[in-house]
Amino acid sequence: MSTDGQNPETLGAERDWSDRLFGGFRKTTERLSENLSGIVGKTTLEEAQLDDIEDALIMSDLGPRAAARIRARLAAERFERDADERAIMEVVAREIAEILRPVAKPLDVVAFPRPQVILVIGVNGSGKTTTIAKLAHLFQEQDYSVMLAAGDTFRAAAIGQLGVWADRLGIPLVKGPEGGDPASIVFDAVKAATEQGIDALIVDTAGRLQNKRELMDELSKIRRVLGRLNPEAPHDVVLVLDATNGQNALSQIEIFKEVAGVSGLIMTKLDGTARGGVLVAAAEQYGLPIHAIGVGEKIDDLRPFNPDLLARVIAGIA
Repeated sequence: MSTDGQNPETLGAERDWSDRLFGGFRKTTERLSENLSGIVGKTTLEEAQLDDIEDALIMSDLGPRAAARIRARLAAERFERDADERAIMEVVAREIAEILRPVAKPLDVVAFPRPQVILVIGVNGSGKTTTIAKLAHLFQEQDYSVMLAAGDTFRAAAIGQLGVWADRLGIPLVKGPEGGDPASIVFDAVKAATEQGIDALIVDTAGRLQNKRELMDELSKIRRVLGRLNPEAPHDVVLVLDATNGQNALSQIEIFKEVAGVSGLIMTKLDGTARGGVLVAAAEQYGLPIHAIGVGEKIDDLRPFNPDLLARVIAGIA
C-alpha cells in the first residue's frame, strides 16, 4: 500500500490516465510553451509581454475570453523572483483550474423513477456513437444497468455500429428500420427500460446540422414523446464535441444550445493531434457542465476529469 492509503493498482491507473492526458494535450502544451519561451521579466510583467502571452493563449485555442482573464491575473501578479516561463505557467495553470472547476461535473445517474434518459447529440463524425459506448461502459463500471436506443435512423452505419458496441458490452439495444421514426424508437426504448428496471437509457440522435429546422423538429418530437412517459425526461442532453475542430467546436455549442437545449458536454478525440485548449474556451464562454473527456479510442478512454490536474497538464507543469 502507498503512504496515502491508495493501493498500487489504483495509483497505477491514475498514473496511466495522467500520461494519456499529457499525450492528449501535447499539441496545446507545446504550442503554449513555444509561444512563451524567452519571456522573462522582473517581479511584474510589462504590457508588451502581457500582449505576447495573451496572443499565445489565443493561438493555443484557449479563446479570447479565457486569454483576457489569464492576462488580467498575470498583470496583477507580483512574482517573488524575476518572472520566467515556469513561474508564468504556474499562474496560468491556477487560472485555468479556476475556469474548469465549476464545470467539471460527472454525469450522475440520479433519476427517480428510473431510467435516467440521456439524449446524446452532435454532428456526424464527432465520435458520438463511440462516445455512447464509452459512456455506457463508464456506467457499467459504476454498477448501473444500461440500455441503448438507436435514434439516429438516417444512417444505417450508426445503427450497425451501435449494435456492435451493444453486443460487445452485453447490453440491450432498441432499434428500428433505417429511415424509421426516431420518436417511436425512443418511446419503445423508454417503455422497455422502465419495465426492465434499467438505470440509464442512452439515446443516439441524428446529427444533421445542414437542416437545423428538421433537426429541431425531430428533437422536439422526441421530447414530447418522452414527456408523455416521464415528465422529467430527458434528464440530460449531452453534446459530443470533437476537440480536433478547435474553435469550430464553439460554434457547434451555440447552434445545438439553440436547437436542442444542451445541458452538458463531452469532449472527445483529445489524442495529441487535438487543439485541447478549446476545452478551456468552452468552459469560460458557456459555463456548461463538462461531464467527461476522451483521450483515445479504447473503451475505457472516456473519464471524468480532475480540473486541477488538467490545468497543470495544459500548462505543461503537472
